[in-house]
Amino acid sequence: MTATSTSESFLNEKHQSVPSPRLIKAQKLLMEFQMTSPFDADDQEESTEEKDLQQQDLSESFWTNGHLLEGTAGSRGSYVTRWKKGVKVAEPLVKYDPISAEKLLFRQPAKWLIRNVQIAVPLGLWVGGVLWDIATQQEEKNRRNRAKQLLNTLTTLGPAIIKGGQALASRPDLMPSEYLEELQKLQDDVPTFSNKLAFATVEEELSLQSFSDVFELIEPEPVAAASLGQVYRAKLLSNGDIVALKIQRPDCEQIIALDLYVLRWWSGVATAIMSLLQRDINVQMIIDDFGEIIYRELDYVAELANAQRFAELYAAVNDVFVPKVYSELTTSKVLTMEWVDGYRLSDPNLETYGLDRKKLVDILIQCSLRQILENGFFHADPHAGNLLARPDGRLCYLDFGMMSYASKAQRNGFLLAVVHIVNRDWSALVRLYQRLGFIPEGTDLKPIEQGLEAALPDVLNADVSELNFKNVIGKLGDIMYTYPFSLPPFYIAIIRCLGVLEGLAIQVDPKARVISAAYPYVASRVLTDPQDDLQEALRRLALSSDGHIRWDRLEGLLEKAKESSGYDVTAAIDQLTDYLLSADGENLLNEVSDEIVNGADSLSSDSLRYVIDAFRALSIKDEVEAVKAFRALQSLLASSSRGVDAVQEELQNDLRKILPEPTVSMAQFWNIASLLGAQGANADPAKYAPLIRKLAQEPRFQRAASEIVARLGERWLSRSLRGIFGLPAPSFENKERQSDIAKSVTV
Repeated sequence: MTATSTSESFLNEKHQSVPSPRLIKAQKLLMEFQMTSPFDADDQEESTEEKDLQQQDLSESFWTNGHLLEGTAGSRGSYVTRWKKGVKVAEPLVKYDPISAEKLLFRQPAKWLIRNVQIAVPLGLWVGGVLWDIATQQEEKNRRNRAKQLLNTLTTLGPAIIKGGQALASRPDLMPSEYLEELQKLQDDVPTFSNKLAFATVEEELSLQSFSDVFELIEPEPVAAASLGQVYRAKLLSNGDIVALKIQRPDCEQIIALDLYVLRWWSGVATAIMSLLQRDINVQMIIDDFGEIIYRELDYVAELANAQRFAELYAAVNDVFVPKVYSELTTSKVLTMEWVDGYRLSDPNLETYGLDRKKLVDILIQCSLRQILENGFFHADPHAGNLLARPDGRLCYLDFGMMSYASKAQRNGFLLAVVHIVNRDWSALVRLYQRLGFIPEGTDLKPIEQGLEAALPDVLNADVSELNFKNVIGKLGDIMYTYPFSLPPFYIAIIRCLGVLEGLAIQVDPKARVISAAYPYVASRVLTDPQDDLQEALRRLALSSDGHIRWDRLEGLLEKAKESSGYDVTAAIDQLTDYLLSADGENLLNEVSDEIVNGADSLSSDSLRYVIDAFRALSIKDEVEAVKAFRALQSLLASSSRGVDAVQEELQNDLRKILPEPTVSMAQFWNIASLLGAQGANADPAKYAPLIRKLAQEPRFQRAASEIVARLGERWLSRSLRGIFGLPAPSFENKERQSDIAKSVTV
């Protein structure tokens, strides 16, 4: 039985003349199917008409049975979704409108005056303390204590202020690192409200005569409570499904609107103070951005739409589970979702439940990276309370109220920033930040470059497994606080997501590092993605400043990319060869040709000597060697009873003891073969056939291949003749260098 039958059990009794809910739902789904997907026009310029439609007031829209309709409540409206006209994150029906709220609340001074005192007095004491520290030159010394004072103050001021503090913890451009660390400890610590009020909300929202007509509580009290609502575990009477029923606190929107009004007034004062301190930061705009976020969380139908979109994008990912939602039993204040049994990722007893904590961390990090860097639609708050490890080993995401979206240009910009940090290319990093809007035009960038160079660790020379995202972002945050940075919402959401992610990952596995776990995916994207921005990232990683190939870096990228699921080595080779055959890659093609000639020549001579040495090692020189060979043959013939794998392993161990060590060139060859997928159990030469056909038709590749064959033939002939006459091995380096100089002079 589906969730639709749940609504039929109580809707049909009350509205016998209304068409079947199943028919209504089918009509709505058909109309939704005919609309454009919000991701179809990703990163394309919106038409003037679409922009105008997005700016239209939705006050004439209304909700019925969890669906947004256009028109008035008494007319027959057309069906739309929260994704109307390319919106990337589901929009709430009631949007945050600071101007309207100001007009309304200004006429009610009794409300905001009292709340103003409640907020202003404790925060004023903290501000006064900070100003005194500055005046007495004790600010840096007392910063940690003041941060703790702010944490304690915010904890007592209600849900909106707590959430504001949590948002502030992701703003390194506004607060020093000591404040960020303390504010990250903010937790929703609020009492539950009465069952009577909760059930009354459900009855009003779902038009029920009684809560017990549809739901039966499994546990009499809420299983969880937060600043915006509380959750019950219940059973649907119509089909027996176990659900999580989230109910919003009474008058929650009015309380938050009042707090935002007070905060917005004080933010005007803060903006003026920032101007006096020569910081171009509009604090009022920051409060408005926060207001938009919290109003999205207030609308549970928007959360339902986000959950559905998240399921469409990621439910098919291996080892990821997304609970289903019941749209017929969801309104802006009531959310009904599938109940999921599982364990917290921070549970110290995960192994006793048969779960692999390292695998769970890897699933979490890899899925989050794909959310942020592939689709751009990502869960912005992956803390321990929003994740569960299911008994079957899958990772379950919960709570889709705080979602975010990064456009393709923003995603690529984030990747480029990582590349610039790895290369320690501070000039390029600062110019990128300015292009993304982090730094105002006309700012002197040289001091910022010098500050970055002094503050950030040497990522290039450091072991990736030791890099801590929190430390890197902390040092980067110090620069953003010192200089005139202003971070856009998408970047704040990414920083918050990855910061929370690493904090949780370290709780689960103390050795976990987001940067280390992310590097294989980043390497895979850089090697295989044809987008211009990512190709630029590959060039900056794999090429030196003078245009030569960094072979060790390129080998490292290929090695790491192998660890990423979904990595296609043929796509990486295709991208690399396309660049080599382009006009920009002519010199690199010559460099690659030289490396191939030198490598093949060295490999052939080393291999010949190795074969001779191996033949000598395996030859039977006396009776003892004959006995050893006979026993090895006996083991091989007995493989049917012992197993082929065991015999092969034993033979390989015996051969390793007898055979000489492979040469450096041979080890490099086998490593390259492994990196290119031409060695191992999963090697499939057929997958290279289209690439070989493509390259065979390229004139430049044909010329390069002919030159490589000719040069190798010349070397092998020279080696053979000198070997026959007992002469020393030839040296080709000086000869070919002179030839290259002659070519360049001729050109």
